[in-house]
Amino acid sequence: MTLLQPTSHHRRSSHRPTRLYRAFRSAFRSLPILTPATCRLHGSLHRGTSASPDGHIHGATRTTGTLFGHRKARISLSFQDNPRSLPLLLLDLSIPTAKFMQELGSSGLLRVALECEKKTADKTKLLDEPAWTAFVNGRSIGYATRRDPTENDLMVMQLLQAVSMGAGVLPNEDPVEGELTYMRAHFDRVVGSRDSETFYMLNPDGNSGPELTVFFVRI
Repeated sequence: MTLLQPTSHHRRSSHRPTRLYRAFRSAFRSLPILTPATCRLHGSLHRGTSASPDGHIHGATRTTGTLFGHRKARISLSFQDNPRSLPLLLLDLSIPTAKFMQELGSSGLLRVALECEKKTADKTKLLDEPAWTAFVNGRSIGYATRRDPTENDLMVMQLLQAVSMGAGVLPNEDPVEGELTYMRAHFDRVVGSRDSETFYMLNPDGNSGPELTVFFVRI
């Protein structure tokens, strides 16, 4: 195993006022599902920020995000500093891999909101929270749980060390749960406050690809 330890620093962005997250959260479940041509969440939530030609958000930290899982099993979401590092966060979502990938491909725009309860005097870091209430495009899908990577998870990360972005099938098919599929891309990590962070997927083909945004909010 040649994966490296993730870095421990957290970069904060001065362009993410907390009140914006509060307003967005209150309106999140009532938002219609719009096509990327009609509504660009990436742009609407970053008024006043600048982006490079490849879509990278000024002040954000670039990370590697990987969605993976057997088709009939729950999908897992991993974030790494880079493809050669150990996961800094690994979550299981209560939705089958095949269904999640199908929704991402058909709608072209997925908003994943993960909410947890804020506890008084609790100093737990946001991404260290163990469990979240999960929503996909405003629809509750149950829960998302943080866990430590297993040997199988690390095998996936090891196999994908040379992959910075892409999607496909890995050679680890299960006779019951089906093929092991993955999708990997760059994500911009924006820290709004100690209670809010967002990961924005960057499309290698500009604005023509699917969009995925993952919100972490403690309320």
